[in-house]
Amino acid sequence: MTKIKIGQVGLGRLGKVHAENIVNHVKGAELFAVASVVEQELAYAKDELGVKNCYTSYSEMIENDELDAVVIVSPSGFHAVQISQALDKGLHVFSEKPIGLELDNIKQVVEKINSHSDKVFQLGFMRRFDDSYQFAKDVVQNGELGKITAMRCYGIDPSAGLDSFIQFAKNSASGGIFLDMSIHDIDLVRWFTGSEFKTVYSLGNNIAAPELTECEELETGACLAELDDGTIAYLLAGRNAQHGYHVETEIIGTEGMIRIGNAPEKNLVTLYDKNGVVRPTSGHFPERFKLAFINEINAFIESINNNVPSSITGIDGLKSTEVAIAMQESYEKKTIIKL
Repeated sequence: MTKIKIGQVGLGRLGKVHAENIVNHVKGAELFAVASVVEQELAYAKDELGVKNCYTSYSEMIENDELDAVVIVSPSGFHAVQISQALDKGLHVFSEKPIGLELDNIKQVVEKINSHSDKVFQLGFMRRFDDSYQFAKDVVQNGELGKITAMRCYGIDPSAGLDSFIQFAKNSASGGIFLDMSIHDIDLVRWFTGSEFKTVYSLGNNIAAPELTECEELETGACLAELDDGTIAYLLAGRNAQHGYHVETEIIGTEGMIRIGNAPEKNLVTLYDKNGVVRPTSGHFPERFKLAFINEINAFIESINNNVPSSITGIDGLKSTEVAIAMQESYEKKTIIKL
């Protein structure tokens, strides 16, 4: 079978994860071209990954007639334009979240995605492709938990990355902690419940990183939400987990409950010594969701080859972004926001 030729834009931390996965773990695809404004990233792609077609311009890259698809891992503010440009060039599109930072702009992009129904569009909600989350999804769909009554979601980055985020925040906008981080948990709540958010109330603080206040960013953000079927959801996002990357989801139903990722376990090792019982933990998201990142690109390629839509659509991106923006508004206005 002919490999799908991919052009990727963005080779930062997550971009390198995707690029290395395409080269080493996605048999149905070829990393045919890359685009970056950072010279060192292009050198990395050429020297380490063997990519021959390296561009400093995304627009120039997608002019390459041999491309079949693009993988967009650029800063969030570029996603909307780059998605639209790729679709206009007749390319399949995988984009990291979010689709964009402004709702009106996102709606326009979703319309364009829908108007190019012959092309596969997939958004990077990789947790749906994690084995543990897929197992939990099967449990829920099989009715083993009964009716879902509540969900609790934690997403906390390791403290080791806090200083670098502070430096990033001084020069760039993340869109806010709810759009930057909680959006993955928002998607999980929608995915598990099949319901939409009805009201949200958010709080936040910078106790662990006062410097972020000047940047209008948050170190910790929390939201209590009600879904349109009455389900309660509590979402907590943060940037200061001392023990490592911490992602945890709890689903409570009328007939039982399930917890995914109670501890961010690195492996099956348990150390017993003078400090007690110690379990190594995952240090960052590429480690915790290593297989999920591979699985999602494989699913993207499979959708292209089988000419079927992705299970994660532009509407999923729009709905989750609407909720994240409402959470941010709730925090800023200190009031309940209705969607």
